[in-house]
Amino acid sequence: MKARLIVALDVATKDAAREVVKSLGGVVDFYKVGLELFTSVGPELVGELRLGGCGIFLDLKLHDIPNTVAGAVRSATRVGAGLLTLHTLGGSEMMTAAREAAEEEAGRVGHPAPHLLGVTVLTSQRGNRPVGGEDVGTVVLRLAESARAAGLSGVVASVEECAAIKAACGADFLVATPGIRPAGISADDQKRIATPARAVEAGSDFLVVGRPVLRAKDPARAARGILEEMRTSLGYL
Repeated sequence: MKARLIVALDVATKDAAREVVKSLGGVVDFYKVGLELFTSVGPELVGELRLGGCGIFLDLKLHDIPNTVAGAVRSATRVGAGLLTLHTLGGSEMMTAAREAAEEEAGRVGHPAPHLLGVTVLTSQRGNRPVGGEDVGTVVLRLAESARAAGLSGVVASVEECAAIKAACGADFLVATPGIRPAGISADDQKRIATPARAVEAGSDFLVVGRPVLRAKDPARAARGILEEMRTSLGYL
């Protein structure tokens, strides 16, 4: 599977999201809808984007009791999310319930189940600081293995952990990497960051980019630059 670029629609309104999508038409066809936008407009925009032929990464980071998460996953499956996040710290029972709900609902409505991605350690946390007495990389790998055991399709993790996750969980285990910053672009609040080229070389399946595209004077040009770096990276043919 070749790496894909996902642009994060980190905006507050439907109109703002539509403007981003319009500005990137013909360049980007996969978008992340996160908590801010989904709380503002709900599933309506997701359906609109799907009708326009876009892939949807619904980044809700679900974390609750298994029954509640399963219900939310069923709803996300019905609206057509291609990728959906939930916290691995919710535990194996919650993750298993989510996977089963996605599969059952997909069979009922007649379209593919979303790929469930487990959130590990947020990329806003520094990699050289321990988490509960362990370094970040060790924690991320353990959480990735728990997601794999529960039948999830992959995880969200930084580029720094990508190669180790692939080695431990298999090449088919998806890794979505936020914190992507082209050279010379501010890190903002992200700590474990990487260039698009480094992400592709590490084995990332989905590169999630927000502010470097959204804040650019010419978003389409910024997105094309990232895609070109991905295409010319080592091993990306």
